Amino acid sequence: MARPTRMPEVTMQDLDGVMLRTAYWPVSGAARELPLVFFNGIGANLELTLGLGDMFPDREILTFDVPGVGLSPVTQWPYRHWMAARWARKLADRLGFESVDVMGVSWGGALAQQFAFQYRNRVNKLILCATSSGMTMIPGQPASLSKMVDTRRYTDPEYMRENFATLYGDMADPSADNHIGNLLPPDPKGYLYQLLAFAGWSSLPFIRFVKMPTLVMMGDKDSIVPLVNGQILTWALPDARLHVVEGGGHLFLVTRAAETAGVINDFLKEPLAKAA
Repeated sequence: MARPTRMPEVTMQDLDGVMLRTAYWPVSGAARELPLVFFNGIGANLELTLGLGDMFPDREILTFDVPGVGLSPVTQWPYRHWMAARWARKLADRLGFESVDVMGVSWGGALAQQFAFQYRNRVNKLILCATSSGMTMIPGQPASLSKMVDTRRYTDPEYMRENFATLYGDMADPSADNHIGNLLPPDPKGYLYQLLAFAGWSSLPFIRFVKMPTLVMMGDKDSIVPLVNGQILTWALPDARLHVVEGGGHLFLVTRAAETAGVINDFLKEPLAKAA
């Protein structure tokens, strides 16, 4: 992947004592499309999202490092998904976002579902990538899951290159090198808090209330979140479709960026069906 040409404004935002490092991509002139709120995966710092600006050139975009990830300070106490969704809503309020499209990948896909439920009157469309319904998910391959908890994937680039395919199901091509080069190791307590936020969480009790049009994207070679999890989400959501990235692993947004951006943009541009 080439170096991004559209870069975000990065600031620290104080949300009632919780400091979040935030990235915001403005657009020149009047925005032609709704803003996009993006939630990243576990331990994933916002530098890994720099390609979003070029993937969605006509949109304002908002994302942030959760506490203890990237350069956001870790919180004193653990947090839950509903709290992180509220932080995102407050950031959206500061930018004047009234109605938004929401996108989440992996751990961030769970947070995207939570946000869409809590603030469903403000969410236009929802995109869920390489994610699941939470602790009710069908787990991935043991070899991949064991490497997920190995901190060398953040600190040792050679370890990541050697184990990239086993870990994610994607090939270690030049786009993977960019991903590896942008990794920042999370604070160990911050990483633990992300795991704890996911523990016991499931969208299945409320998913029937998430009624906005939803695109579920899954890679059929994903070794962390198997395809069946996307099938479950598509079945459970009231208005969802499934797009399978053939040959795609867990990081198809990185390794298949142009292809996936085309699918997502086509979905976002579709007119909403009028209520009967």
